[in-house]
Amino acid sequence: MIRIRPATLNDLPHAMQAYDYARRLMRLQGNTTQWTNGYPSEQYIRSEIAAGHSFACVDGHDEFLGTFCFIIGEDSTYTHIYEGAWLNDKPYGVVHRLATNGKQPGIGRACLEWCIGRCESLRIDTHQDNLTMQHLLEKAGFKRCGIIYVADGTPRIAYQNR
Repeated sequence: MIRIRPATLNDLPHAMQAYDYARRLMRLQGNTTQWTNGYPSEQYIRSEIAAGHSFACVDGHDEFLGTFCFIIGEDSTYTHIYEGAWLNDKPYGVVHRLATNGKQPGIGRACLEWCIGRCESLRIDTHQDNLTMQHLLEKAGFKRCGIIYVADGTPRIAYQNR
């Protein structure tokens, strides 16, 4: 059983371990340019926890399994989309920085289902080399909509579910 709850500062060390695990996994899979230079930093995740945007995925014993950011509302990163179009202009939620510690499968799927339960339309982006996330999104019914550019000017593949 996977349960999702708001992350607390007590979860911060576990979240940072999940991000470290995810970075190592990405590097092993050939994704060498995503989440570099210490991103996401502890300070950044601390601010997301304080803002109420950070969530923890836990098992039935409250053991930490993963983390993600979820925000309902417009994301300025998604204002302009290139080489395609969003599926619609409905209000949407966004999912960012999904990471697990590798202890249990199904965390990504549980995260997406939980988010859809709170906001029907979701937008999410991922790096072109993050084949694992692309597979998860496409398996969950998300459609590739085009390309967006993140704050550092690098492109990401943009997805929307409905």
